[in-house]
Amino acid sequence: MLIPAGNPSLWTGPTGTNTYLLTGRVPTLIDAGVGQRAHVDAVAGALEGRELAAVLLTHSHSDHASGVPAVLERWPRAIVRPPAAPLADGEVIEAGDRHLRALYTPGHAPDHFCFADDERREVYCGDLLRLGGTVVIPASRGGDLMAYLASLERIRALAPSRIWPGHGPAIDDVEALIAQYLAHRQEREQQVLDALRAGHQTPEEMVPSIYGRLPSALLAGAADSLLAHLKKLEAEGGAIFEDQRWRLVRSARL
Repeated sequence: MLIPAGNPSLWTGPTGTNTYLLTGRVPTLIDAGVGQRAHVDAVAGALEGRELAAVLLTHSHSDHASGVPAVLERWPRAIVRPPAAPLADGEVIEAGDRHLRALYTPGHAPDHFCFADDERREVYCGDLLRLGGTVVIPASRGGDLMAYLASLERIRALAPSRIWPGHGPAIDDVEALIAQYLAHRQEREQQVLDALRAGHQTPEEMVPSIYGRLPSALLAGAADSLLAHLKKLEAEGGAIFEDQRWRLVRSARL
């Protein structure tokens, strides 16, 4: 059951962060929202008097995890994972009346996990994918584009029939969206290479030419995502960072 966290913004989308309540033997909430009273009340209403047993966090970014104190205030015996116990890649977790498999999918965040319901061929994907936009790779906060691309391929290999994202509506054509995401990253990488060739030396200098005009609230995130591309190019030998400036390596594709 989808229960929106009630935190709409330019970053989280018009409906804010999605949380998912799985009712049954082990009532479990996937992601905790931001602690809005209305959100906690909605979870309580959906539980119909039952206790919440567990919270599974896809990652520790504030729009997914900062609601933990409010959830624990209402249900103090609920087990929050992590941090109560680390998640292990491939671990099977009882949630609701289902068994979810924890899949380590870093890239957007270094602690990012998806939760796969193999029987239903569904995945709760946190911030791995979303409809109507792309996912920021915040390089200054542990984002890693190479890891993110590998995580996309890992979920693609599962061939899920549906994905439940951390923002926006459910994703039914998973293959098409992942292909679109991969193509977008290839296009963005070429734009970064072109910007380097044109003499831009920092992510901030590249933002206007690559993104055009953006709301001021999105500028830092755009630069951070470009930094993720630059770090990927550096790891592959296509760019180098020295004297606080980025430059193209001659052998890089143009």
